Amino acid sequence: MRSVTLQTRRLMLLDTASLYFRAYFGVPESVRAPDGTPVNAVRGLLEFIDRLVKDHRPDDLVACMDADWRPQWRVDLIPSYKAHRVAVETETGPDEEEVPDTLSPQVPVIEEVLDALGIARVGVEGYEADDVIGTFTGRAAGPVDIVTGDRDLYQLVDDARGVRVLYPLKGVGTLQLTDEAWLREKYGVDGPGYADLALLRGDPSDGLPGVPGIGEKTAAKLLAEFGDLAGIMAAVENPKAKLTPSQRKRLDESRPYIAVAPTVVKVAGDVPLPGVDTALPHAPRDPAALEELAARWGLGGSLHRLLVTLQA
Repeated sequence: MRSVTLQTRRLMLLDTASLYFRAYFGVPESVRAPDGTPVNAVRGLLEFIDRLVKDHRPDDLVACMDADWRPQWRVDLIPSYKAHRVAVETETGPDEEEVPDTLSPQVPVIEEVLDALGIARVGVEGYEADDVIGTFTGRAAGPVDIVTGDRDLYQLVDDARGVRVLYPLKGVGTLQLTDEAWLREKYGVDGPGYADLALLRGDPSDGLPGVPGIGEKTAAKLLAEFGDLAGIMAAVENPKAKLTPSQRKRLDESRPYIAVAPTVVKVAGDVPLPGVDTALPHAPRDPAALEELAARWGLGGSLHRLLVTLQA
């Protein structure tokens, strides 16, 4: 009887905004289209994708987008959520995020190029890219590589399912491969534990206040002692539990925040994803459109190298 080898497809999920922000700040603004428009983020992102595909050989690739970078359902629970990043408040639809003037015009170009290449691009109204990534990860049958400069997604790391985060340290040529062993060494927690740690510690970059007086090290110690957030809050009720009077008081006073923060901090896993072909393309979906975009925006070698890599 012949043995059967089961093939599992490797899925790569890009936190696209995180990567094009890094490309924008990592590639000189002197990289411009023939008409003088900066295209540093566009070309930088294409180079990132080229390197990622070369180094990690995914079978499936999805560029996950922020259809709503600051969902109202999160703001309703914690009004300070990303409030400091709002550039323009709008009556209908998402508020506008503060973005460098020369980056904003590049985003539609990025979207057009990805579409012409045939790289799946998914954003869902009312959700952040993190939520799209969380839902794709939960549904994946094989290993998942999440490429992001956002540590919030460490909460999805799961060795048993082959889910890891590739965190860019310098471009995407140097990546921190974040698995459970790395998380335990760095923070003393596993993937789900990272969400609890982030909630307790707070995150000024996202406008999350955290619990006053509970920093990262204290949060890690509490989670090691009591297991998870529920265990910590049960300890607040138990006079024999090993909490200092100050910790007990601050956790007790923070109950309103702790009651809603998990919904805000944890990525959604139930986003209504559209039906898309996630297979890594080996040839452009729309060669004519891609050729026009390449000429108009001067994408040159960056695009050519990616096309060669995809065809390999």
